Amino acid sequence: MILDPGAAEFEWDNGNIGKNRRHNVEDKEIEEVFFDEHKVIFKDVLHSQQEERLRIIGKTKTMRLLFVVFTKRGKKIRIISARDLNKKETYLYEKAT
Repeated sequence: MILDPGAAEFEWDNGNIGKNRRHNVEDKEIEEVFFDEHKVIFKDVLHSQQEERLRIIGKTKTMRLLFVVFTKRGKKIRIISARDLNKKETYLYEKAT
């Protein structure tokens, strides 16, 4: 799945800004995953009831592997959650690259 190139603007507001610090992930770092050439994007079918949710796994500029759940609202990307990849997800990413 490929993101619309025009959807590279991120929506940060009081509802989601800084909320991933509990996983030691900063907002700017999350954005970097979307620009990883080898990112993997797939639908979140278990949690997509009111709006389409997507998942992305990819690397940051510092080579950190992150798992991010997000939704698209118009041309904006809204981050729902982000954390480090677990072993299974790391395997999936490495297999895809």
